[in-house]
Amino acid sequence: MSKYFEELDYQHTPIGTISLRRRHDFRLGKDILEIMLGDEHLMSDLFTTSEIALATLGLAYHRETGGSAPRDIVIGGLGLGYTAEAVLQDNDVVSLLVVDALQPIIDWHEQSMLPLGAALIGDSRCQFICADFFATAAGDTGFDPAIVGRRFDVILVDIDHTPDFHLAPGNEGFYTAAGLTKLQQHLTSKGVFGLWSNNPPDEHFTAHLQSVFANARAEAVSFSNPFQDGDVTQTIYLARRI
Repeated sequence: MSKYFEELDYQHTPIGTISLRRRHDFRLGKDILEIMLGDEHLMSDLFTTSEIALATLGLAYHRETGGSAPRDIVIGGLGLGYTAEAVLQDNDVVSLLVVDALQPIIDWHEQSMLPLGAALIGDSRCQFICADFFATAAGDTGFDPAIVGRRFDVILVDIDHTPDFHLAPGNEGFYTAAGLTKLQQHLTSKGVFGLWSNNPPDEHFTAHLQSVFANARAEAVSFSNPFQDGDVTQTIYLARRI
């Protein structure tokens, strides 16, 4: 294997084979770390602006609408860890549970195969949980295995590509009125739900959120994409319970 491409790990999962690889991009003159699902790109460390924004906008929205500091947080989807790192940079955060269905991704962090792994593992506020986020959200037990029914100030989700383009069959139920209503039982009274989407804001989905939550809006997040010689716009959807 050449020094310009290296497959760091390759694992079978319930949704297909995933791999962690590092490759050199000659156009950019830099190495890129990325996670693949089969031949499909899941994430890379080249584009992290919106993953970070999911954290910063979600926590800010809680302060804006709830009038208090967000203390207890859940993230659905670990990925390369940029959302989790941004959450932990907020000194008011007391606890962070990161729920991911793919054990290899958790392992890569715990084995320091990913750049942010050591920092996340080393922060006593942060705990990784290998579980199906969507199944847990639809249940009554809650996200914390140690405290049944525990509620959280902010729940942030970055798993599917968009609300209607899903990583795995069966996820679609989460985005229905019934699924989103069920999610609210895991939030504190003025708790916030934040959702990452790969596409620009969708007025129909924003209206759908507004029909379920007390308040909801879409925040466009734009950044430069050197492969397209222009900007890309993604979305952070924000919604508040009660």
